[in-house]
Amino acid sequence: MPFLANTPVEKMPGPYARRWSALLVLCLSLLIVVMANTSLIVAAPAMTTDLGLSSSDLQWVIDGYTVPYAALMLVLGSIGDKYSRRGALLVGLLIFAGGSVMGSLVDGTELVIAARAIMGIGAAVVMPATLSLLVAIFPERERAKAITAWTATSGLAIAVGPLVAGWLLEDNAWGSTFLINVPVALVAVVGALFLVPPSKAHGMGRIDYVGGLLSIISVGSLVYATIEGPHFGWGAGPVTAAVVAGAGLLAFVAWELRHPHPMLDVRRFRIRPFSGSMMAVLFFFFGTFGAIYYSTQFLQFVLGYDALETGARLLPLAGAVFLGAAVTGQLTPKLGMKAMVVTGMVIGTAGVFLLTMVDKGSSYTDFLTPMLLLGFAIGLSVSPATDTIMGSFPESELGVGGGANDTALELGGSLGIAVLGSLLGTAYRDELTDMVGDRLPAAAMRAAEDSVGGGLAVAERIARNPAGGAQQSQVLIDAVHESFAQGVARTSLVGGIIMAAGTVIVLVVLPGRRAVGKRRVEGATEVREADHADAV
Repeated sequence: MPFLANTPVEKMPGPYARRWSALLVLCLSLLIVVMANTSLIVAAPAMTTDLGLSSSDLQWVIDGYTVPYAALMLVLGSIGDKYSRRGALLVGLLIFAGGSVMGSLVDGTELVIAARAIMGIGAAVVMPATLSLLVAIFPERERAKAITAWTATSGLAIAVGPLVAGWLLEDNAWGSTFLINVPVALVAVVGALFLVPPSKAHGMGRIDYVGGLLSIISVGSLVYATIEGPHFGWGAGPVTAAVVAGAGLLAFVAWELRHPHPMLDVRRFRIRPFSGSMMAVLFFFFGTFGAIYYSTQFLQFVLGYDALETGARLLPLAGAVFLGAAVTGQLTPKLGMKAMVVTGMVIGTAGVFLLTMVDKGSSYTDFLTPMLLLGFAIGLSVSPATDTIMGSFPESELGVGGGANDTALELGGSLGIAVLGSLLGTAYRDELTDMVGDRLPAAAMRAAEDSVGGGLAVAERIARNPAGGAQQSQVLIDAVHESFAQGVARTSLVGGIIMAAGTVIVLVVLPGRRAVGKRRVEGATEVREADHADAV
């Protein structure tokens, strides 16, 4: 066996011998692109202080990564299929590492956002490449187990990102949370050259660049409107973006229906296992990402944990993901995909609803059970849904399949953080105004209403001011904590209701076990036949 992995998967007489070692490289690549978002959660306070970020600035430091990441995955996955999936992985890792270096060195808000956008472009190349290579490398009998490991890695990154960032922030500036990506990305590049074999689609035809452009416009505009509108008001920009997203989606569907080789055959959504799994991924990450986002803020701002302590307290979530992955690996072949996906969504919904019990006196233990439920649900349901999505695509479209799955994941997470985050901000602001609105000067009140961090900063200034003092400061701190706790409870109620509605929709859409087969959809004719079979 050659030292470098040079033999294409398509020319191998049997399964690739080093496929499990290759899976480690793919999971490592996935780990850093997911950690890039989760690590920023605990680095945000230090960045806000050092760069003087406003609420809008901080939102776009976070989401400068998300917009290109979500918008480009479908197109870049198709390009990887056409030319080289491993090549796409390598290029994406290098782009990601370059953006990370830039982010660690710059000291201006606009440059940090630009660095995050470059990282998002790299992530949009890497993430679908990891999933398409996994499916190409592993034989069908082992694929579900490999996808389970891939899914568990996503859950691990949710907890490991804040932990690693917290550890770095103990003795280093926030730029270190960017720089840690570089050695990991380089290790993944070397590992890919030695362990991941080349792979690309054959007989794919020309890439549908018009459909790709329409998908970028639609998804990018939707993510922008979702981020900007709820947080900063539905002015001309967000409204225009929402209109463009709707028009772009209609144009995309019309174009894809007429194109002989579409970027994404939209008839595939008529196949119930595929469409139900896509909705499951979207709804699930809507609720879980939103809940984890504001739970982490509660641990930091209300309970007073530093970055490292917060990261350590998220580790049980990662353990629960692995437990759920182990359970789904055993039970999915026996009970079927629908049973595991819906059960996972029910458990995740219960975890979000438990957060409605949060109040000012809540401790870490009040968050532990919801986190365990959310982690277990991720491990239980996401893997069979992803396996079903990827099983709906032929070999020539594995990158597109990975892009579709990952777009649903990222879009759901973005919507969850934006929508639930906006609801939380409104509830916090209303509650704080009712409690102390007549006791603070207008400027101080506006700063306190902006965020829980802003409220605590105002309280700190009051404590240093001789006209205020410790007692008045403590009154504001108590009000900020109470307001944020009430906001978490109200937001969790809305998030739980949305997840419950999504669970019912997925329950109805997904067919029973006998209707779900492992199949590849080779074209529009087969899509229509499969849809008819599902309906029967």
